[in-house]
Amino acid sequence: MNTYELLSSLKIKAIYGALPEEVHSIEQDSRKVKKESLFVCIRGFRSDGHSYYSQAIHNGATIIIAEEKLPIDLTKFALVIVKDTAKALAILANKFYHYPSNKMTVYGVTGTNGKTTVTTLIKQLLEKNNQQAALLGTNGIDLLNESVESDNTTCDVLTNQKILHRVAEHGMGHIVMEISSHGLAQGRQRGVNFDVVTFTNLSQDHLDYHKTMEQYGYTKGLLFAQLGNNLTEEKNVILNRDDLWYEIYNGMTPFEVISYGIYNEADFRATNITYYEDRTCFTLGSPEGNFPVTTKLIGEFNVYNVVAAIATVYSKTMISVKTLVRSLANIAHINGRMQKLDLEAPISIYIDYAHTPDAIEKVIASVQPFKQNRILLVVGTGGDRDESKRPIMAEKASVADFVILTINDSRYEDSNAILTDMEQGMKHNNYICIPNRKAAISLVIDKSEPGDIIIIAGKGLEKYQITEDKKHPHSDKEIAIRNCSIKYNLSV
Repeated sequence: MNTYELLSSLKIKAIYGALPEEVHSIEQDSRKVKKESLFVCIRGFRSDGHSYYSQAIHNGATIIIAEEKLPIDLTKFALVIVKDTAKALAILANKFYHYPSNKMTVYGVTGTNGKTTVTTLIKQLLEKNNQQAALLGTNGIDLLNESVESDNTTCDVLTNQKILHRVAEHGMGHIVMEISSHGLAQGRQRGVNFDVVTFTNLSQDHLDYHKTMEQYGYTKGLLFAQLGNNLTEEKNVILNRDDLWYEIYNGMTPFEVISYGIYNEADFRATNITYYEDRTCFTLGSPEGNFPVTTKLIGEFNVYNVVAAIATVYSKTMISVKTLVRSLANIAHINGRMQKLDLEAPISIYIDYAHTPDAIEKVIASVQPFKQNRILLVVGTGGDRDESKRPIMAEKASVADFVILTINDSRYEDSNAILTDMEQGMKHNNYICIPNRKAAISLVIDKSEPGDIIIIAGKGLEKYQITEDKKHPHSDKEIAIRNCSIKYNLSV
């Protein structure tokens, strides 16, 4: 792109040195810089991009965007100083990639729990109705049947624009994005022009970062407020009518709100719910009438997820509710989200991502109606994260007959200290603390008896554990299958 045209999108700037005629790429990671790149110095939590400008120049950068004067040879390279490089990056990336989110329908889903399930359901409902869709979220980036792991639920500004550009290049009409509270607070979604945003629920999490539930809630609300006020655009907000934050979020946007729920009157409402071990049935009330629904997803929380996804797709497509309900019947499960392992064993094993008190309570409640013998729970939490939720998680876990408290990712915190925090909330003595997650899963299966239900909560399908800042291979699912096959002499 022509350099002057690109930089014209920044009104307040100071330019030093001679600008090259063209910019061939924009980067914020000096290791990815190539010939004739523009490098943006971003101040992060653990590192400052201003410290890597020389490496960027060595790798081929010809323009450096910074917030301060840097000792650059201005006879060979250009320095552009701005007040806020993070905002500048969002503006420049959008212009460089020709505002890609304007070329497709963009769905954003936020909330404490359910984001991955709802976004995956939206994508599958679209695809089952011949609509191509990409997905960005906790389970990674799913684009054109190519899956790539992502470091965060919400990608950084530049990655978002690069992915949106790829989606536009391939003529895909839809993209579905999980939006975390961290992503909202840090502006990672800047420059993404959302068409519809969906709220799942709000319960305690991330208070190490947000400090209070009020601040956490209002951070989530940025997604609705940032839809803007241009009512010539057809945008929608999908809100959970049963959540206490409904009225607040409803007041944050001028766009039409479509509600969903179970207990309160809503535009999309599930009633007459019957739970089975392998499916859930209910009646869906909708603007197009009432429809019987059968889904292979189990538990009340998944009823909310299903109805939210249907309402979201309905708001932005011409697909009828009847067709969406029919499409739903062919969606088996969401990987790593209350996923029952397919094993010929006398026990049932579920893998789930539950890592908040509310989620732990709900996953246990979802299997209680089918309890034949005992419910055994492996539950973990992470280091350097919200300490206040640890005893509350254990309190919710106490509903299970036997509990193993373990670690999701210790990071830089002592594992035993994390478990000491957790066990303060236990309501019975039938539990054990095992810092090693692999050993915890092995033990719970070894202790199992025919008729038991095992829930392994905390990591879902994540393929690693984090110790300090290093990722180590780990899979709850693989460990569970291997130990179950040994315990019950299965061929897998």
